[in-house]
Amino acid sequence: MVMGETTGQIKVIVARGKSLVVRDFKSSDPYVIVKLGNQTAKTKVISSCLNPVWNEEFSFSFSDPAEVLKLEVFDKDLFKADDKMGHAQLSLQPLVAAARLRQILGVTTNGNAAVTTITDEMTLRKVIPEDDNCLAADSTINCVNGEIVQNVWLRLCDVESGEIELTTKLIYLPPALPSK
Repeated sequence: MVMGETTGQIKVIVARGKSLVVRDFKSSDPYVIVKLGNQTAKTKVISSCLNPVWNEEFSFSFSDPAEVLKLEVFDKDLFKADDKMGHAQLSLQPLVAAARLRQILGVTTNGNAAVTTITDEMTLRKVIPEDDNCLAADSTINCVNGEIVQNVWLRLCDVESGEIELTTKLIYLPPALPSK
C-alpha cells in the first residue's frame, strides 16, 4: 500500500453529552471538535447546557487502520479563549478488525462466487473499558444491514465529569488482499 493512500471511510455521529462540567457561571456552552489524522470537524455550540444533544454526522477518510479518533470538548466564550471541557479518544482498530471479520464471514470459500448476506443485526466484537481507551461502558461492534456500527459512551479525560455518546459507522473498507 502506498503511504497516505485512503483505505477506508468512516461516519462519526456525535450524538450527545451528559454531565458535562460547568465552565461559565452556572452552565456551559459546549461544542465538540473531532479529529482524525489531519481532518477536523466541529459541532454546533449548544448554549447553556450540560447535557447537550448534537446528533451531527461527519465523514472522514483514513489510511491507517490503527488511527485514533480524537475528541475535544470546549465551552464557547465570547470575550476570552474557549474553556477546555475534556477530551477523549477512540481507536478505529477494533472497528476495522470487525469489518475484516465481516468480509471473511460474508464470502464463501467453496470455489463459487456465492455471497452470504447478513440481513439483520449480528454482533461481531465486544470492546470493554480499559486503561488505554476512554470507554465509559462496554461497547459492541455490530453488522447492521451490512454496515459495521459501534455505539460508544466515551468518558472525558482531565476533567471532573462528562461523557460523550458517539456512533461510528465504517462506510468503506477495501477488500483484504489474500495472504500468500
